Amino acid sequence: MTTTVESGADGVALVALNRPDRLNAIDAATAAELTALWREFRGDTAIRCIVLTGTGDRAFCTGLDRTTETPQPASPYSLDDPLLTIGPKASDLWKPVIAAVNGMACGGAFYLLGESEFVVASRNATFFDPHTTYGMVSAYESLYMAGRMPFGEAARTALMGTAERLSAQRAYEIGLVSELTPPGGAVEAALRAAAVIAAQPTEAVQGTVRALWAAKEQARSHALALAPHLVTLGNLPPAHQADLFTARSREYRLR
Repeated sequence: MTTTVESGADGVALVALNRPDRLNAIDAATAAELTALWREFRGDTAIRCIVLTGTGDRAFCTGLDRTTETPQPASPYSLDDPLLTIGPKASDLWKPVIAAVNGMACGGAFYLLGESEFVVASRNATFFDPHTTYGMVSAYESLYMAGRMPFGEAARTALMGTAERLSAQRAYEIGLVSELTPPGGAVEAALRAAAVIAAQPTEAVQGTVRALWAAKEQARSHALALAPHLVTLGNLPPAHQADLFTARSREYRLR
């Protein structure tokens, strides 16, 4: 298993991406496990709130594992995105999800952050989107982040690629992160908040979550419909992407 699940009597489940040797990057097996977990939680009345994190202190998640191959349809009107169903909302789960971020959160990790109710981060957390550096369109990632931070910040994060990373402090200042903790403290803080939420009447909580998401659902659904076409048109061929990935600079500015 590439994810772990712990649950207690307080109605909170702790889900951890468990591939620390790959910086918790998501391969096909992990994507399938996440989708299955969200579907399972829908019917599990004992679970009323979920905390999502990554194993280890180096990374919350670094997006899609680059060794994962996803054969694509021949039609230019179709795109199979291996990460499209990894988030809770994609599985119609309206129980609250809190993301607890230690270390790096980048690229495809934004699918998970974007479908969480709020984010708690330790001060060693960083956020960035490498897509443009590798000749890829940041479509889904950008639409999720545009809903979580001011437009200019989302645009800068997407367009600067690997040259720049958001510090946890800056992410807190712009509203992407709701609480900062000392290094290693994000999970504990998220579990505290989750226990409070899980103690509230569950129908009221889930109705509130649904109401919050309804406020931006129309814009989100339109953006999701456009995203695959932008990716198909704008991505470089995979071999060229691989060359850019290999040649990437390891230097970046932290702001």
